[in-house]
Amino acid sequence: MNNPPNYQRVMLKVSGEALMGSRDYGLDTATCRRIAEDVKGVVELGVQVCLVIGGGNIFRGIAGAAAGMDRSQADYMGMLATVMNALAMQSALEKAGLPTRVQSAIPMQSLCEPYIRRRAIRHMEKGRVVIFAGGTGNPFFTTDTAAALRAAEMECDALFKGTQVDGVYSADPRKNPKAERYVTLTYLDMLARDLLVMDAAAISLARENNLPIIVFNIHEPGAFTAVLKGEGKFTTVIEQH
Repeated sequence: MNNPPNYQRVMLKVSGEALMGSRDYGLDTATCRRIAEDVKGVVELGVQVCLVIGGGNIFRGIAGAAAGMDRSQADYMGMLATVMNALAMQSALEKAGLPTRVQSAIPMQSLCEPYIRRRAIRHMEKGRVVIFAGGTGNPFFTTDTAAALRAAEMECDALFKGTQVDGVYSADPRKNPKAERYVTLTYLDMLARDLLVMDAAAISLARENNLPIIVFNIHEPGAFTAVLKGEGKFTTVIEQH
């Protein structure tokens, strides 16, 4: 099968944990390279791509707050972690031959561009992959919410959420082999069943902007390209089945 891509401009959300590979923390450069090659495969289809990277492999704000830190301060530390991951992913993408730009919600001109919506759209129109770092720039918001926000601002056709498993399940399939995998869900299904794939703010933002969420396994080589064509295993979250 050689189906054309279903979307022309997409957001890929990659968690910090996805960048760890088999490590317990930090970055696995081989994993970054493989994800970069998957992004390259999608770009070569003529699709415009932007990314939001999490920071949980380095620092997680909620965990810091639970350990007694001020929540806002802990979240800002988490945002800085996303900038480190974004720079690592930029390096991997450029080694794969893709032109990139990193834009941070927290200005740090020595490292990357500040987030400017119109400039980011122009970069994508020119074929550059844009990586959004620093979350939303505000504490108390996850990088999932940042991905939904930026996807809406960039007028993306869909938000692709790369996870550890090939879709949304009724329970963690790594712990419960009888867990059911859903092919399609509505936004309200996700909220009502408390399916912990994305937080409620991100799902609500996607729903308000009629932005499809596609959940797939980021660790399966070529899955991003396949899912973009409607092939392979994934879950689609839309307004109605």
